[in-house]
Order: sequence, then structure tokens, then C-alpha cells
Amino acid sequence: MAQPGTHRIAKYAGMEVATVRLAAGDELELEPSTETAWLLMSGAVTGNAAGAEFSFRRASLFDESASCVHVAAGTRVTVRALEDSELTAYSCPNTKAFPARVFRPDDVPNEHRGAGQVAGRCLRFVRTIFDGSTSPSEAELVLGEVVTLPGGWSSYPPHHHPQPEIYHYRFTEPQGYGHAELGERVLKVRDGDTVCIPPGDDHAQCAAPGYGMYYSWVIRHLPDLPYTVPDFTDEHTWTMDGDAPFWWPGGIDRG
Repeated sequence: MAQPGTHRIAKYAGMEVATVRLAAGDELELEPSTETAWLLMSGAVTGNAAGAEFSFRRASLFDESASCVHVAAGTRVTVRALEDSELTAYSCPNTKAFPARVFRPDDVPNEHRGAGQVAGRCLRFVRTIFDGSTSPSEAELVLGEVVTLPGGWSSYPPHHHPQPEIYHYRFTEPQGYGHAELGERVLKVRDGDTVCIPPGDDHAQCAAPGYGMYYSWVIRHLPDLPYTVPDFTDEHTWTMDGDAPFWWPGGIDRG
């Protein structure tokens, strides 16, 4: 991933995350030695991945779903920026072959999870770009995005899984911030931060009021233990019931 305009921001548990910033007119010719996915964060690009052509444009991480290219090691990829653009790149050292795949916003549902739970305090938008149900068995990465509403929670109730994970954060304003749980630790996260999540750690998130919080998330399947669904922490699963009784001050509308 050592290409012009590429800057590694995290390397953890066999996964690597990088940012790729391109000026208008910049072109990249890539042939990664690893399984790699490129996710458009902003701008407009065109390109080709092993004959699969793509043309992506994204003005808002928060209001638009994802555009992404996912390839096996050794796949030839070209990218040309039509305007100043940024992508994030996700990789792991997998050399198994599979066809290049292009994901456009219409291919990535914008799921509204948490609606109706605990007065909507954990309503968030979840976009699973690809996972074990949509990827060939040779692929090892799982990639998605979450948008947390201002003052709200996501990855909630707290959940965990045996596979390590990486989160990369952005906010609607440069001074925006939130908090990330890693087991019993709590980290303050800001725009551009990246957090590595150890296997088995609970990892709920919250955004400060006034600031929308975005994070991309990437997981790598473990040998003989692919990622499917997380385990929610038992003591908090009652909050998933739409009729769950919880304290609320009298005379104030929960809605």
C-alpha cells in the first residue's frame, strides 16, 4: 500500500488501514500483494479493477451510502481522481484468488438500527458493505460503516466478538468528538482517530450532542472462526425490547 498519496494510519492483528488522498487529475496504478478494499470518503473517482469499471462520487459520509472496490491480491487496479478526493484502504495478507467486486450506494443498504429502542437513544445507520454472507469464501475481510446521531449511541447494547476489529472515525464538524468503550476503558475520539479493538472487548460508542459521528469498521475472519454476528452483553440486552421499561422524568415526552 506504499503508493503516492497513501498514509498508513493503523496496523493491527493482520489488518492495515490507510488513507489515500488524490488531487484532481491524479492517477494511481495498483497491484496490491494483499486482499484490499478501497472505500470512497469524499470526491469523485473513476477506475478499473480487473476489467470491472467504476465511477464513484461522494459528497457526504453522513448522508450517502458507500462506494467501494474489493479485490484479491495481485489484481490490477487503476484509479483516476476527477476532483480532489480521499479514499480509505483496508487490507490483510490473504493471497487466495477471487473476482474483483464493485459496490455502489444502491448495493449497500442504509439500515436504521435501534429505532424504537430506549426512546431512540441508540438509533444509528449501519451500512455493511460486504461480509461473509455476500463475499466469496476466499475473502477474509468484512467491511462496513456506522453513522451515530448527535448525542446518541451505536454498537449498542455493548457487544463483543472473538475477531479483532479496527474503527476509523470522522465527525460532522472538525471539533466534533465522541467516546469509545474498549471493555472497561473509555477513549475520547476525534475526527481522524483510529481505534484497534482487542478480541472479546465490549465496544459501544457515543457521540457528543451536536456532532454526527461516522466510523468505518473492518474485521478479519479468524481461521475456522468466521465473523457472523456479535454477542451482546447479557446484562444490557433488555434495552433491545421496544417495550422495555426504563426511567424517564415525568411530564417530558420520550419522543
